[in-house]
Amino acid sequence: MNTAALLAFASALFAFALAFSVLWNGRRSPAQIFFATGMAVLGVESVFNALAQQATVINDLYRWEQWRFITVSILPAGWLAYGLSYGRGNHREFLQRWKPVLLAFLILPLVLVALFFQDLILPPDPLKNTYQDIYLGRSGVALNIIFLVGIVLVLMNLERTFRAAVGTMRWRIKFMILGVGVLFVVRAYTSTVTLLFHATSLPLQAWDSCALLAACFLIFRSLRREGHFEIDVYPSHLVLQNSLTVLLAGIYLVVIGLFAKVLVWLKPAGQDGEFAITAFLVLAALVALTVLLLSDRVKLHLSRFVSRHFQRPMFDYRTVWRKFTEATASCVSQDELCQAAVKSTTDIFQTLSVTVWLVDDKKENFIYAASNFLSEAKARDLVPQKSEVAQAIARLQQNHEPLDIDDAGENWLEVLRQCHPQEFHKGGHRVAAPMIVGGEMLGVMILGDRVGGAPFTWQDLDLLKCICDQLAAGLLNLRLAQKLLQAKELEAFQTMSAFFVHDMKNTANTLNLMLQNLPVHFDNPEFRADALRGISKTVERVNFLISRLGSIRSELQIKPVEADLNTVITRALEGWEDVAGINLKKDFSTLPKFSFDPEQMLKVATNLIFNAREALPQNGQVQISTGLKNGFAVFTVSDNGCGMSREFLERQLFRAFQTTKKNGLGIGMFQSKMIVEAHKGRMEVESEAGKGTTFRVMLPLKK
Repeated sequence: MNTAALLAFASALFAFALAFSVLWNGRRSPAQIFFATGMAVLGVESVFNALAQQATVINDLYRWEQWRFITVSILPAGWLAYGLSYGRGNHREFLQRWKPVLLAFLILPLVLVALFFQDLILPPDPLKNTYQDIYLGRSGVALNIIFLVGIVLVLMNLERTFRAAVGTMRWRIKFMILGVGVLFVVRAYTSTVTLLFHATSLPLQAWDSCALLAACFLIFRSLRREGHFEIDVYPSHLVLQNSLTVLLAGIYLVVIGLFAKVLVWLKPAGQDGEFAITAFLVLAALVALTVLLLSDRVKLHLSRFVSRHFQRPMFDYRTVWRKFTEATASCVSQDELCQAAVKSTTDIFQTLSVTVWLVDDKKENFIYAASNFLSEAKARDLVPQKSEVAQAIARLQQNHEPLDIDDAGENWLEVLRQCHPQEFHKGGHRVAAPMIVGGEMLGVMILGDRVGGAPFTWQDLDLLKCICDQLAAGLLNLRLAQKLLQAKELEAFQTMSAFFVHDMKNTANTLNLMLQNLPVHFDNPEFRADALRGISKTVERVNFLISRLGSIRSELQIKPVEADLNTVITRALEGWEDVAGINLKKDFSTLPKFSFDPEQMLKVATNLIFNAREALPQNGQVQISTGLKNGFAVFTVSDNGCGMSREFLERQLFRAFQTTKKNGLGIGMFQSKMIVEAHKGRMEVESEAGKGTTFRVMLPLKK
């Protein structure tokens, strides 16, 4: 026995079982009788189909096909009567109104079979027929047309019943109508192909077996839902108005030729069993897709998806997001950010009460952050016990979506309701949205008392989630920035402390030595003079440290005037030409006067010359020059001293408190760079460890 025959016998067995179970259980309504009759006839037809599928002699094949056509002739009337009566409280009216049509579908096929039986199927022609192709006569074509029209009417009436049902009634009859619909949609396809080619084939009839088998499973699923035959739906008597079945049938009949070509393409040559399996798998996939589309949950998720991505949005998201970003971008503290978010959220959702609660570091309690109706003192009195808050925090950590805290009945939601009391009894439900970023919950925003008591839609909740995610990211950035600032302040304090400790230690040693010698040599005038000089130098050193550190905190002010850069550098070199151990060379070019701050540039020149002197070995050389280059006045200081490493040049040279000198503070180059950049100029440096350093200060000649 081949696969197609097995499918046909299996579908017949299930059809007989369903017919028997419907008649056996409960009272026998007209819909049940028509259904059982229709399933029994389909079972008989499927048996004849199975016998034809396994026939080995062509005469046997034609005999079983003739009996199958006789069975098909009584199918339309029974199933049309079922479509008019199933689930309808006014089925008697429909049966009475459709009585002439029912009689026509019952009598015409029987007349064709009785009077033109020999013309149903043409005799086998060895030159034309193959083993699997059965050609129809005129009465067979007419019978097929009547069957196809009956199928369309059955589907149209089932559609009308389904569309008239709502809620639980639709839920009860859904799988029954889906099963019968799958059965007759496939039969419409196979009948149309048969009508198109005036011939049927065994592989094509495998589709009928697959459809009946799938329909039996769906109908069995429907029978498990109690009361589906007792549904009373009252559809309209209008026949064609808003009928999707008629529309689809018209479209289908236009393009059926394309489907026939697809059928031929899917058929593996000479492999009927594999084709039957292919037909069953394709049909099962189509049925599964139809079940999903009719599922209430799938429809709900689909409507949400369409609402989010295809419908016109309720909000102008670009305007909303621009305003929210502008309101929160300049906030530099958590309280300021939360207050700005509360104000923006109030305007966006038209809510009279919005509160933001932050989570403490131990994840045990709520901390009041901002609100548009709660004071800080009142908010502190609302916070429940830590154990209750910790449970609410843990549950919110698991739920990333906004939730209605008045609709749900879970106990832990009482914590959120207590933290956000209602001001108006007609303000609608309250909504809470957790603020989570990177898997860490930072707080929760609670909204309530919406103007007019308007409910929160899915678009509202989606926008609220985006706002809370953005707020959580902003809070995290502020916390990280605060930690970074504290780390930098600690690093700067430790660096400054190291310099101060070093300098103060030397100063303390000098004063300590002086105090030790003071009792012994106090009467010596020369000692007293040296002591006064030592104290004076110590005071100068302390004042120098204070002034250098103070210059970093003070705001740099540039007072440009027309001046000569050569004159400023000459002032910086006063006293250096007579210093022993230094070979000083000068090369000044003629420079025009231009606008700059002479006092600030004097500090830069002094610092560069001093640094060059500190880096020199014994009898080292310092070369100072000025010139013009591409619209800039250039001041250059070169030495052949110890130089600097490439790593120090790239990472530390112009940073505060970074130096290579033993007693340096690392402030001079930081300050010099600030002064030059304030003049819209730039500093260039070239250095190599052990060979020397060259600094170039470039100042623009134009303002």
